[in-house]
Amino acid sequence: METLRTPYFVIDETILQNYYDMLTGSLSHSWNNYLVGYSFKTNSLPWLVSFVKKNGAYAEVVSEDEYLLARYLGYEDHEIIYNGPYKSRTSFRNVLLAGGYVNLDSQTEIDWLDGLAEEYPERPFSVGIRANFDLEKMCPGETTMGEVSGRFGFCYETGKLAGALQRLQTIPNVTVTGLHLHSSSKSRSVNIFRSIAQMACKLQQEFRLDLSYVDLGGGYCGGMEGRPEYPDYFPVVAEELSRCFTPDQTKLIVEPGISLISKCTTFVTSVFDVRDIKGTRYVMTDGSRFNIDATMIKTSHLFHVLYQDDDRKEDTAPARALMEKQIISGYTCMECDRLFSHEKQPELLPGDQIIYENVGGYTMSLNPLFIQYFPAVYVRQQGKLLQVRRKWTPEDYVSGSVTALQDP
Repeated sequence: METLRTPYFVIDETILQNYYDMLTGSLSHSWNNYLVGYSFKTNSLPWLVSFVKKNGAYAEVVSEDEYLLARYLGYEDHEIIYNGPYKSRTSFRNVLLAGGYVNLDSQTEIDWLDGLAEEYPERPFSVGIRANFDLEKMCPGETTMGEVSGRFGFCYETGKLAGALQRLQTIPNVTVTGLHLHSSSKSRSVNIFRSIAQMACKLQQEFRLDLSYVDLGGGYCGGMEGRPEYPDYFPVVAEELSRCFTPDQTKLIVEPGISLISKCTTFVTSVFDVRDIKGTRYVMTDGSRFNIDATMIKTSHLFHVLYQDDDRKEDTAPARALMEKQIISGYTCMECDRLFSHEKQPELLPGDQIIYENVGGYTMSLNPLFIQYFPAVYVRQQGKLLQVRRKWTPEDYVSGSVTALQDP
């Protein structure tokens, strides 16, 4: 096969399909009334969106741009789950009027809904509402927020959720039929989702809600050895939900992102230079920390090395000296662009490849246009690589821009 120019991402379609089937199989077994909403923010690569759509997933979007992309890629308004604090009023109206899923996140959105309901007084509207609650108290040490409150939705503990529900009850043709309970966690544990399901029951009973759906959101683990997979989560969720809901009456909505696509995606980079500075060996690669850790929070990476002489016969392959320490770095001019320390391993040389694993979630959507433009993306199908996004060129970069202003 022709040697491809690095860096590039590779999505293995077989692994992706296996994970999607694991997701739907687990849901079907535990709660046979369910809906998958694919998280656009995690990775909205058009090929990937088309893949999940073909498999029956709705589009879970959190902005007008994502909504417009979903529409452009073939989703109808009724096939959209609209979350987050940054909706536009026009797209909000479109999804509601089409019978899609809208989970209210702010008082402003309630105002929009009030005006829409007044505009269409004979038409019933069903909405969901995002509950902000103290998950840290239920799962100490496991949440992303810790003891600091999350910033989305209506807070249960302060009475804001109760106030929002009371106001919605005053709008004659509006009914709250859904709860959105997404909450970020560090642990992604089964216990997190047990607690979220318990909260759904608590809110349903306290506010006497007649719910047609409970939306757990995302945040599942997937593809990590020794960590939970889909079949670990949903039996526990179903056990808790069954205390006050039934699959016949209430749909379970899940919004996977990282857990669905990380395991199937790799990022292939090459060493282009090595240098020794004050006793430190720096290995320069054509991939960057910004490609796979744009938020600069990772402390380790899953990867493997492909030495350029691996395919030679053992008796002719040059011996590689063991290096005490090699600092693997990116191509940018930023000193912080250091990926990891490679210790007590064979010397890396130009032409060797470092292949990062589990990098499908957020990496592509957070890639910056910094020094190097977006890398190519390939899909592995039946042992062959199909390019689904070419590397960006200067022409792509300037598309839609003005290159010179006319003199006044």
